[in-house]
Amino acid sequence: MSELSVIQKTYDLIKWYAPILSRLPKSYKFSLGDRVFSGLQDVLEELIRARFAKDKITHLNAVNTKLEVLRYQTRLLHDLSLIDNRRYEYVSNLFNGVGKEVGGWLKQQRQ
Repeated sequence: MSELSVIQKTYDLIKWYAPILSRLPKSYKFSLGDRVFSGLQDVLEELIRARFAKDKITHLNAVNTKLEVLRYQTRLLHDLSLIDNRRYEYVSNLFNGVGKEVGGWLKQQRQ
């Protein structure tokens, strides 16, 4: 597991998700869409902070919390029929991949 790997995966997730969020209807684009996009940026920022921090655990715990919020927000987008099943499954897998790497990084830091 590389710290850079999870940062790159998060960057790729943002790059994939941003155009989808920008095409949401106005009634959701500037509320839920912006919150998801901001949350993704927060995750990336926390991962970069963790990479350079002495106490990485605090930042990685914050990432886990933010990822869980993003999972629910994405589920809401799906339940409101704003993203289709295929995209929902894809982005869920991306979130799970990032989450697993963060979990591994946390486990390594705790030892």
